[in-house]
Amino acid sequence: MHYRNREVEQVREIAHDCDALVIGGGIVGLSTAYAITRAAPGTRVTVLEKEPGPARHQTGRNSGVIHSGIYYRPGSLKARYAVRGAAEMVKFCAEYGIAHAVTGKLIVATRREELPRLHALVQRGRENGIPVRELGAAQIAEYEPEVRGLAAIHVGTTGVCDYTGVARQLAAASGAEIRYGARVVRVDRRPDRGVAVRTARGDVVRARVLVNCAGLHCDEVARLTGDEPEARIVPFRGEYYELARPELVRGLVYPVPDPAFPFLGVHLTRGIDGGVHIGPNAVPALAREGYGWGVVRPRELAGTLSWPGSWRIARRHWRYGAGELRRSVSKAAFTEAVRRLLPCVEESDLVPAPAGVRAQAVLRDGTLVDDFLIREGARAVHVLNAPSPAATASLPIGREVARRALRALAAG
Repeated sequence: MHYRNREVEQVREIAHDCDALVIGGGIVGLSTAYAITRAAPGTRVTVLEKEPGPARHQTGRNSGVIHSGIYYRPGSLKARYAVRGAAEMVKFCAEYGIAHAVTGKLIVATRREELPRLHALVQRGRENGIPVRELGAAQIAEYEPEVRGLAAIHVGTTGVCDYTGVARQLAAASGAEIRYGARVVRVDRRPDRGVAVRTARGDVVRARVLVNCAGLHCDEVARLTGDEPEARIVPFRGEYYELARPELVRGLVYPVPDPAFPFLGVHLTRGIDGGVHIGPNAVPALAREGYGWGVVRPRELAGTLSWPGSWRIARRHWRYGAGELRRSVSKAAFTEAVRRLLPCVEESDLVPAPAGVRAQAVLRDGTLVDDFLIREGARAVHVLNAPSPAATASLPIGREVARRALRALAAG
């Protein structure tokens, strides 16, 4: 996937256009650019983003939740960065006047078999240093009068914010050169010289170090660079509805998640605009940016289907997947899932809302990578798995990626 031309052959003689070249203008890429310039003022950073503006995919198409970190394995990057990142995100939003609110949330058990898992979440929350209040069935109404369950826990540090606004502020405060409409098509890395990147427009950008924060396309960018990611991004679409009667929900309400999956289940989220989003489910997308069943990209679909891990996931979890597909094609089935938490909801209360796509890294054996995954190559740092709660954790993630990029700069 390398290319050679006169421009690139002369990279030794021609000055680099920047020190660090970040591919991807989502919240992780922009946080990384921000962290580099904060840690090493004077470092020249360029960000290439293929869309006409920032945060057009995972960052701008999620439910806007600032996660507490209660779900994640103690000691994992997700746990450490989410807990730290939640507090930092609230502070960042307050400092720059970005819309946000610390609302707290309920995690509700609606079936007896969920009670042990709910108790395990209490223990995990305490291990992660998160304050948790346990509630009996009658106490749920203190927080959410219309929600029903056998038991629940209240997590006070959860909130919501405008992540697109955060991304814009990170871009502005970073001092980096941001180039929109700059889709990367080729990369030539010379360990003794640097990295040269060509965009679809024909521009060539030369840098000392490449930082890959390409989200849904991060594995492809890693391979363009010459590094084998040893995982593939398998896209999962999350479909949402908006609640026509938002007064039914005061804050955030979640089911007890299945620990076998990285997905949290259909939940209720009152956003900063006062509207209540319901979702997402999780179904295979037919394109990396497949926000509807009608979006099919044969090359990308073939790449997903040719990866052995995709078939192993399907065989291992077909029952779970069948339920998600049923809720995707049947509004009645989706409503049924919502009624477990909110019995008074009617099918007519659900208004279709824009979908998102989760960039989930999957190993060859079918294992869903359950933590943030950052890898390094010669003159390159690759963020290879950064789905939820990456927006919450974006400031600590950015600092870690920046630390590795600056180390690579110092080495060469």
